[in-house]
Amino acid sequence: MNLMDLLQGQISDEMLGQLSNHIGATPEQTAQATNGVFATLIGGLANNASTESGLASLGSALDRDHDGSIIDDIFGMVGGMMQDGPTQSKATNGSGILGHILGDRQEVAAQQIGQSSGLNASQIMKLMPILAPIVMGMLGKAKNSGGLDLGGLSSILTGSAQHAQQQSGMGDLIGSVLGQVLGGSQAKSSQQGGGLLGGLLGGIFGK
Repeated sequence: MNLMDLLQGQISDEMLGQLSNHIGATPEQTAQATNGVFATLIGGLANNASTESGLASLGSALDRDHDGSIIDDIFGMVGGMMQDGPTQSKATNGSGILGHILGDRQEVAAQQIGQSSGLNASQIMKLMPILAPIVMGMLGKAKNSGGLDLGGLSSILTGSAQHAQQQSGMGDLIGSVLGQVLGGSQAKSSQQGGGLLGGLLGGIFGK
């Protein structure tokens, strides 16, 4: 099971068009930015789940607020968020989710994702709160449908981050987080190599 592929499969051409109109960008720019946001959030979740306490907190949050039901009407959810703005539901509280995953590094992430896609940080900041609930909803759905325990949840996140690293333009982005999660040398080599999204998560998490 790969979270990145599942997330990308949720973004239809029609939804991409709506997101593009919402942030004032071309569909091509929005698609690239969307992939960058998904990769960043997967990496951030993998980073957070690399500690026992972080993994336990994530599991509790999924059980409590993110059962995956929003994925059943993802188009309606996204449309509602673009029209109505902030919501009180924790399942669709994009700003709150971003705060848990990225903390105070959201603007750093937005700036660097923007640079990679030709957009400005304010456009990315409008996109991120819409996409964040999709990530948590998909992860919650995967956890419930697969009957995953915390170990299985951790494996999915790590594996998904590795997969995103292998995708074109995502190696530097995810590698910097995987270096911390897996204790390998991927982060160092990725940051030295530069690239489309090079060093993004290194900057986000202060590595």
